Formats: sequence, structure tokens, C-alpha cells
Amino acid sequence: MIIRKVFKFENTHIVRKCVSKKCRSSIHGHSYKVEVLFESDSFDDAQMVYDFGLMKTHMQDLIESFDHSITLWSKDDKGYVAAMKKYSDRWVELPVNPTAEQFARVIFLLVDLLLSRTVFTNKEGRIHVNSIIVHETDSGYAQANSKDAYSESLGMINPNDIIFSNAVQEDWGDHELWRKILDGENIVNPKSI
Repeated sequence: MIIRKVFKFENTHIVRKCVSKKCRSSIHGHSYKVEVLFESDSFDDAQMVYDFGLMKTHMQDLIESFDHSITLWSKDDKGYVAAMKKYSDRWVELPVNPTAEQFARVIFLLVDLLLSRTVFTNKEGRIHVNSIIVHETDSGYAQANSKDAYSESLGMINPNDIIFSNAVQEDWGDHELWRKILDGENIVNPKSI
């Protein structure tokens, strides 16, 4: 069975090297909609794949890290990256160009890593991320699954190379969330929300 949760965020970026001159040479923004699709072959004690309310805890923090942030490509011009970090409190630096396709892959990795570190408390089954769909506009989206997210031919993404500004981290319910996940610490779901 597949379930779906939708998250939204506002974000700005530049997509270097693309065909569109507007996109490759000007900071611009989008109202993103992210669909997270989970799959399981069993239910928890409440006969659900995964309680939608639990998705609001840590998962929402990670996805909303992009909200009202500028997303930077670590391989962009160093002066530009430094200026954006200097004049923007909220930023996320990625090791990939911030396209819709790469957003889908990055968010897949974030959610998959978080899920792998989650200790479930209601006898949830073998839940895994089916796919992530990132709508950059009303008419265009990118969808990534595990094969895409971990593809060598598309370029491997090291989660350690995803950097969140201090202002972004301060908005998380658990300020140390990303460090804990990268360090292999387990995140315990609450027994009640």
C-alpha cells in the first residue's frame, strides 16, 4: 500500500548551465509542492502504514528547511555563494545544481535517511520511501525513487555535503537533528502526539 503526504515551501535559486537565460543568470523563486510517498506491505497497530501526524515531527523540519531559503550549489561561483550566505540567514548548500530533479533526489535522501534512523513505537511494518515528487510549477514536476536517488550515473550525493545554515537549524524542533542523523543516532517517534 502507498500513502502520500504533501509539504509546501517557498524557495529561491539559480540553475546554472541551463538553456533558459532567465533561470541560469537570475535569482528566482518557486512555490514548491513536495509529495512524499511511503510504501509498506503491513499496517501498524492502528491499521495504518504510517501515522500522518508523525510525519509532522522531524520530516516536516527537514523539508521545511528549504522554506524561505536560498538554495546554493557548492560548485557555483565562490563569491556569489559567500555573498548569499552573508546576506541571507536562511540558506541550504547542496553538492548538486538545485534543479527540480536534484531537489527530488536530495529530499528522497533526506527522508530515506531519517526513516532509516527512526525508531517506531506503534509496531509499524517495513516502511520505505516509494518516491518523492517535487512540483516546481503547477505544470512541471520531477519524481525520484531509490534508483534515482542513489544513482552513480546521475551523480552520487553525499548527505554530509548537504549544509543547512544555523538559522535553518534553529527552526528544527531538535536543533541537532541533522547531525544526529548523519552520526547514526536513532530518532524515536513519540508514543502520542
